[in-house]
Amino acid sequence: MKYGYARVNTYSQKKDSNSLEGQKKLLLNEGCTEIFLDVCSGLKTDRPEFNKLLDFLKEGDTLVVTKLDRFSRSASAGIKLIDSLLEKGVKVHILNIGLMDTTPTGKLIRNIFLSFAEFERDMIVERTKEGKAIARQREDFTEGRPQKYSNKQIKHAIDLKQSGMSYKQVTEVTGISKATLIRRMKEYQ
Repeated sequence: MKYGYARVNTYSQKKDSNSLEGQKKLLLNEGCTEIFLDVCSGLKTDRPEFNKLLDFLKEGDTLVVTKLDRFSRSASAGIKLIDSLLEKGVKVHILNIGLMDTTPTGKLIRNIFLSFAEFERDMIVERTKEGKAIARQREDFTEGRPQKYSNKQIKHAIDLKQSGMSYKQVTEVTGISKATLIRRMKEYQ
């Protein structure tokens, strides 16, 4: 039986074949009868759907993944996982590489590609750290997610509330939730 596995870091990942929909389409075209989908980092070892898939796989089955970096972002974990699947009698087919095998050439290619996947992940982390370091130098830098509402919008909502409107009315007019309004009113006091 052919099982497919697709993974993205976030639901918003939309790059062509890297989206869950794009990966699923490729796996269906490859003839996968069941497809398991995860939304989590490739570095995580505890991926719920992938763990379910591993329980399903038995000798003679084929695991199909669109790209090696969807399988694992760590060279050592990827090598260990592929080796254990091959020892179990499960074929591993990476669509952009081909079937994995235990020949010296197959191991070399697998190790090189997994090393590149890990390298790419490390570079993303490094660029993110560099970007944050540059951003921290700005006076207006704040850590974390940007605020959904400007201070002017919050001030307007607070003024409406203080003028006698109910939380529900303020929410309907401004779109700012009651919880946000209460929290920001405490900040202003």
